[in-house]
Amino acid sequence: MNKKHLLTALSVLMTGGMAWGQKVWTLQECLDYALANNIQLQQKKITAASNHEDVLQSKSALFPSVSFSTNQNASWRPFAESTINLTNGSMTTSSNKVSYNGSYGINANWTVWNGNRNTNTIKQNKLTEQQAELAVEQQANSIQEQIAQLYVQILYENEAVRVCEEIIKASEMQRDRAQTMVEVGSLARVDLVQLEAQVSQDQYSLSQAQSQLANYKLQLKQLLEIHDNEPFEVAIPNVSDEKVLAMIPNEQAVYNAALENRPEIQSSKLNIESSEIAIATARAGYMPTVSLSAGIGSSNSSGQHTAFTKQVKNNLSNSIGVSVSVPIFDNLQARTNIRKAKYALQSSELSLLDQQKQLYSTIENYWLNATTSQQQYIYALANVKSMQESYDLVSEQFNLGLKNIVELTTGKNNLLQAEQQLLQTKYTALLNDAMLNFYAGEKMDL
Repeated sequence: MNKKHLLTALSVLMTGGMAWGQKVWTLQECLDYALANNIQLQQKKITAASNHEDVLQSKSALFPSVSFSTNQNASWRPFAESTINLTNGSMTTSSNKVSYNGSYGINANWTVWNGNRNTNTIKQNKLTEQQAELAVEQQANSIQEQIAQLYVQILYENEAVRVCEEIIKASEMQRDRAQTMVEVGSLARVDLVQLEAQVSQDQYSLSQAQSQLANYKLQLKQLLEIHDNEPFEVAIPNVSDEKVLAMIPNEQAVYNAALENRPEIQSSKLNIESSEIAIATARAGYMPTVSLSAGIGSSNSSGQHTAFTKQVKNNLSNSIGVSVSVPIFDNLQARTNIRKAKYALQSSELSLLDQQKQLYSTIENYWLNATTSQQQYIYALANVKSMQESYDLVSEQFNLGLKNIVELTTGKNNLLQAEQQLLQTKYTALLNDAMLNFYAGEKMDL
């Protein structure tokens, strides 16, 4: 092997190695990557963590609060007169122009009872935390549904590209055959021109399908938070007729399961519980508040002939107190808060009914689309087979000069339309069946 051949072989091996090493994404890999990297999902998780801190803080409100305080003051009297002090029979003169004093205290406050506001706040914060966790699940479900839809669109467009490529091959073969027929004088040149135009039209259709395929791949990359320029390819599963025509889950069974596992329904139920607790919290506005307070403090000052520690000891004082606050008239604030809380409860109950209605409508649409698509797929299979036989027959007759270019083009267009209908019903049935299983609580799978 000479040097030129060796370099060529190495180039082929390197190119093949790069192709072999290219990442091909399965649906499950797309789902796992998105759930780990999606920005909106991470933000929901941060919100849930923040709500957990609110729960911890509200629990600590059940305990006393303790604080330490100190106050230090210095004063300067520039024109103070001298004073005479008599100590142990002797006289001393002092003229202190600067004096100091300080105070120290430890204070504790404890709300013994405030109409169960603190305990109700804990309950509400726990419900809010659970709703935040359900919001994470809801966002995750939304991401998985979007990924599945884009993935199916990619599968559809990938097969559409393949169909267009096959059509182009057939068109080119007919054009080449027509070229030969023109050369021998058995076909008019105008028919050859029409076939060449048809090849161009088929190439344009292929370009459109390839562009649409690239667009769906780009959307999926963006959803996965992948922003590099590397080629993005998805794994193409083998979708059999048995898979497309698999038994569709029962509509009512899917709905009953969804009522138990869908996070948006559970969140609406928690919102009702939170509204009920809000009413109890508002009623606490009619109840008294009892609190305890205690403190210990001392002080010191300059200008005295007593040591600092002794001053603090001598000035030490303790205090304890009970405070009771009884609402008499609060400008209708308590009544207003109760009524507004009851309205919020009614709104939460209506929101749950609306969520249930939307859920049933969504499942009903998926079920109807799956059922219709399966029926249409059976007819589309038969239609493609019929159009293929018809096109093959027209092509053969055209080669024999028994059919004209219009009949040939019509037969090919009918075949292309039948194949596109087959692909559309195939992947519509596949997607809707996967969505029904997902709403029933199974993992997303095609």
